[in-house]
Amino acid sequence: MGKEGSDFDEVQDAVDGMGEEEEEHAAAEEDDNDMEEEDGYTFRFETGMNPLDFVGNDSGLLLYERFELLEQEALAHKKRKATEQCHSEEPPSKMLRESDISGSEIAEIMEAMNYHGVRKRSKKPKKRGRRKGSKNKTDPKLTWMLGEAACHYSNDRYDEAKAMLLEVIKLAPNVAESYHTLALVFDSLQDKKTAMSFFLIAAHLDSKYSSYWEIIYDWSIKQDDYGQARYCLLKAIRAYPKNITLRCHLAELYVKLGDYQKAAVTYEQVHQLCYENVDALKMAVKSYKKCGQVERGVCILEDYLKSQPGGANVSVVDLLCTILMETKAHDRALQYIKHAQAANAWEELPLNLKIKAGICHAHLGKMDMAQVLFNDLKPKNASKHAKLVIEVADSLMGLEHYNPALNYYLMLEGNIGNENGPLYLKLAKCYRSLKKSSQAITFFYKALEILQDDVDARITLASLLLEDGKEDEAISLLSPPNDADSGDANPEKSKRWWVDKRIKQKLCNIYRNRGTRDFVDKVFPLVRESLDVATLRQKGKSKRRLTKRDLVERVRMVDGPENDNVFSGFKPIAAPSDRLKASRAKKLLQKMAIEKEKRKAEALASGIDWLSDDSDDDPQIENRELPLCNLLKYEEHHQLIIDLCKALASLQRYWEALEIINLSLRLASTSLSTDKKEELRSLGAQMAYSTTDPKHGFDCVKYIVQQHPHSVAAWNCYYKVISRLENRDTRHYKFVRVMQGKFVDCVPPILISGHQFTIFSHHQDAARKYLEAYKLLPENPLVNLCVGTALINLALGFRLQNKHQCLVQGLAFLYNNLRICENSQESLYNIARAYHHVGLVTLAAVYYEKVIAIREKDCPIPKLPNENPDVIENHKPGYCDLRREAAYNLHLIYKKSGALDLARQVLKDHCTL
Repeated sequence: MGKEGSDFDEVQDAVDGMGEEEEEHAAAEEDDNDMEEEDGYTFRFETGMNPLDFVGNDSGLLLYERFELLEQEALAHKKRKATEQCHSEEPPSKMLRESDISGSEIAEIMEAMNYHGVRKRSKKPKKRGRRKGSKNKTDPKLTWMLGEAACHYSNDRYDEAKAMLLEVIKLAPNVAESYHTLALVFDSLQDKKTAMSFFLIAAHLDSKYSSYWEIIYDWSIKQDDYGQARYCLLKAIRAYPKNITLRCHLAELYVKLGDYQKAAVTYEQVHQLCYENVDALKMAVKSYKKCGQVERGVCILEDYLKSQPGGANVSVVDLLCTILMETKAHDRALQYIKHAQAANAWEELPLNLKIKAGICHAHLGKMDMAQVLFNDLKPKNASKHAKLVIEVADSLMGLEHYNPALNYYLMLEGNIGNENGPLYLKLAKCYRSLKKSSQAITFFYKALEILQDDVDARITLASLLLEDGKEDEAISLLSPPNDADSGDANPEKSKRWWVDKRIKQKLCNIYRNRGTRDFVDKVFPLVRESLDVATLRQKGKSKRRLTKRDLVERVRMVDGPENDNVFSGFKPIAAPSDRLKASRAKKLLQKMAIEKEKRKAEALASGIDWLSDDSDDDPQIENRELPLCNLLKYEEHHQLIIDLCKALASLQRYWEALEIINLSLRLASTSLSTDKKEELRSLGAQMAYSTTDPKHGFDCVKYIVQQHPHSVAAWNCYYKVISRLENRDTRHYKFVRVMQGKFVDCVPPILISGHQFTIFSHHQDAARKYLEAYKLLPENPLVNLCVGTALINLALGFRLQNKHQCLVQGLAFLYNNLRICENSQESLYNIARAYHHVGLVTLAAVYYEKVIAIREKDCPIPKLPNENPDVIENHKPGYCDLRREAAYNLHLIYKKSGALDLARQVLKDHCTL
């Protein structure tokens, strides 16, 4: 169209200038209280969009140039029509009866003929005000143009029809018929999107015409735009409230969206409008059941049956009995079956009700009566009534009547086609309950050939195989197939049975009983990955600020599909809580955008290059699934972790075991029992001494000491670990200082502090600590030994003035140790070693000879609290005897004094294998 570009603005002004009557008309439509308000849409004309923007600019020339010629043709047509009426065989009657022509038709005829005669006065009281519809009469010219456009459309002259309708829209933008016809034109041209846009305009201009809304609903369903579909259905129902089909569509839409509460209410409305529609009643009950309102559904069915005294609907009784039986109300279900039989005067119950009555008798303990009712189910007709046979068998199996249940299942074997898989599973479970494992295994294998992804069946079969001692077969059953890692691109097959958590847990339990190395190889990667994922999730819980991606996802969930229709912004299909979260997310995104622009402006003002990226997003937490579910929740899984750590320790993989222990203690501090925590910490303390870097087991031994501060064995374990630390660990010094301050009368931390001073040659500080311990335990041999050695080492220093006095004091403590130990070999050796150290070799030789003269028996080495008491240590005989050490030191004294022969003789007698 040559002038169409300039005429679009005129149409825009005409649409923007629609009067107040249209607003009043739209407001009057909201009087239906039963329907949900849907005022979330937006009329996009207000933002500058023109309804003619959906039409191309290739229409024909304007039709006003042909208007006069077309008007002359119309007048000639009217004259010809009048002439034909005058020459008809029967002249028209002067008066028309009311039964032949309606009042509206008379009014139209009188208006068409421009009749101005005297009207017959009506006997009804005269109404005040303007007659409805008298203000907005359609211009005859527009009526003629609409008719011409319809003729063009019916004759497939779409360009001419389009041009004519565009002119009508420019002259009267509030006429719904023009948009409707234009929508039909574009629909014929296969431009569905533009057609629906014009249908939307027509529907809103004439909202009481329900067919418009039905057309848009069908199109919205095809486009998966459920928000717009629901809006159109509600509008159509307001326009035609008694249309049952529309309400059924609305209920189906609610079911598809999972809103069973609204679906049930809508189906109930359908039943109220059409009481004979029993299907709507049953759908309402099923919807109430899905949303948890079982009693409401039962009441509806009971009320319906009470209102039918002449006879009960079999399907309604069947549904009511099914619900009552599911709620264990078998006596009530049986009463309704008997009532239905009496109301319908049945000599014999229908088969489905008879079977339900038999199941009710079985649950009430009347198996003889139940069996009589079940006799109609024979092997010859079992395939015809497969559902009833399965229902009977399931009920009997639930009541632990396995033999009769098995007989009914066997009636259907091989006769129900594609449903053989579930049937084989039920047969296998029945055989397993009857302790017939071989038959159960056979049917489990048959079921898995059809239902390969059934994890429960696979695990149950593996348990049966383990009971029969077929461990390798069970592992093969639970292991992934050879083509599991072939990289199948199908997303539905990306997660198959072999990645299920329960399969992995079952394999872990099997390997735990199989062998240490196999157990570690299969279980350790799963446990380690599960703990890593749990650690990531625990770190993610501390985050308070949502990422930008999370905010955008929340907004997208309730926005629905994007479209550029004339009307948009329909109320989203989402829960109120989700809509609230989306609203908050929108505000946060707007705030983030404002802050980003502010930072950008500051950066540009400072002369800094601005890179537009999303660096302000928080790092995404890895969202992986746990390979072993509930690993840190149940007692059985805790034992699995402990067994894994023991197996790692037996394979000398101490570092990995300590890693598992530390992660488990940190992540499952609340779910682990006290015994399991103690066991894990004891294992950690034991392995901390065996690793090259025991600092990772420091927390374990520290906890043991905190729990048993007065236990010498616990302090021995602690010192055994910290003595292997290569560098100074500040945690140790701080811990020992705290324990000394907290337990003043505890000797072990004081001795450990003295040992640490001795290691670093701080003999004066060591002696001070040992003397503190001596005040608490003066008769302890170890304390006396430590004090004596510290004083002797101090006497050998260069800064001490009274060295002899210090040396004598040290020897006094050593002799005190000799007295307490009752002249034991070890105490004699300590004195000899002290004399040897200070250069008193004559006295040293005397005591070395005393040591050689004593034969000490081997004693068992005390076990630490974290060590296994059942482990037998293989020591060479004589590991408690000090004669060799004494002989070697004595030969050194002889050798230095020049008595070489005597030195060789001592070595030959005591140090030769």
